[in-house]
Amino acid sequence: MIRWTERGGGEGRTVVEERIRRVFAGAGAAGQVHAVPVRAREGDAGEVAVGADDPVVIASIFKVLLVLEFARQVVAGQLDPRERVRVTSADRLGGWGTAGCLDDVELSLRDLAHFAMSVSDNTAADLLLARVGLDTVRLLAAELGLERTRIVGGPRDLLESMLAEAGARDEREFAVRYPALPDERKRRLAVLDPRHTTASTPREITRLLRLVWNDAAGPAEACALVRDLMGRQVFRHRLVSGFPDDVTVAAKTGTLPGLHMEAGVARYPDGASYAIAVFARTRDLTASRVTVDAAIGRAAGIAVASLRGDHDGR
Repeated sequence: MIRWTERGGGEGRTVVEERIRRVFAGAGAAGQVHAVPVRAREGDAGEVAVGADDPVVIASIFKVLLVLEFARQVVAGQLDPRERVRVTSADRLGGWGTAGCLDDVELSLRDLAHFAMSVSDNTAADLLLARVGLDTVRLLAAELGLERTRIVGGPRDLLESMLAEAGARDEREFAVRYPALPDERKRRLAVLDPRHTTASTPREITRLLRLVWNDAAGPAEACALVRDLMGRQVFRHRLVSGFPDDVTVAAKTGTLPGLHMEAGVARYPDGASYAIAVFARTRDLTASRVTVDAAIGRAAGIAVASLRGDHDGR
C-alpha cells in the first residue's frame, strides 16, 4: 500500500506504487519501501509507503539501535569509549573487519562501533552488544516507540540458530551442510522469518532514523555520533545508486540469503533530508544480487523524487 497526503506535489500514488513494484519485479524481487521527510517542508508530500507496516527481517540494520545505545551510555558517562577490547579467534564470525581477521586484534569500544557501522562487522557488533547489554537495547527500542521492533540477539545468536537448524556443530560443518539443504528448507530458517528473528517494519525504521536526525533519540551528542558513523558506511551499491552525485546518503545495510535491505537518510543540496527504508526479498537465496541492489536504489530514488514533487527525479 502507498499512502499520500494531500499536501505536496509529485505523481499520483497509484503511479508511484506501480513504478516501485515494476522496479522490484524487474529484479526478480518483492519489495517494501517507506520514505518520509526528516523534517516537514513546504511542498513535500507526506510519505511513500509500500508495505510499510508489514513485518520485515532487519538483520544488520539492528546495529543502528545498538550503536545508538552505546553512544547514549558514553554520553551518560556509563562507558569509556576508549576502553580496550581484545578480539580473539573465539570471537570471530567471518566477514568484514575484525570478524575476518586472521590474528587477534585489540581496539577500543569506539572503534568496535565504527566497524559495526562502517563495514557491518558482526564480531564488533557482538562484542559491543555484550558491553552495552541486550536488554538495554530492547528497552531503548521501547522507549523510542518502536513497538513492533524485536531484537532477539546479536549476530552470533543468529548464526547459532542457523547452525542448529542445519544440524551443524560449527561453521565449518555448516558450510558443508547448508548448500546441500533443499531451497524450501533454507527458506524456512528462523533467521529469514520476521516472526522468529530480529525484525521491525519499514515505518518503524524510518521513525528511528528521523528521531536520530532530529536529536530526539537521546542526547544530541549521541545522535550526532550515530549520524557520523552511518555516513562512513563503505557500501555504496544500494541506496546511494538511486540518487544524483550531489545527494549525500548515510545508511546501514543488511543482508541474509534472499534478503537485501538498506535504511538511511538522503540529504539534498537544498538542505532537505529524507529517511528511507527499503527491503527486498527474492526466491533466489544468493546473498549477492547486483540487480536487486540497484533496484533498492532505484525504488528509493523514485520515492524521494515523488516526495519532492520532482517528476523527472531518478
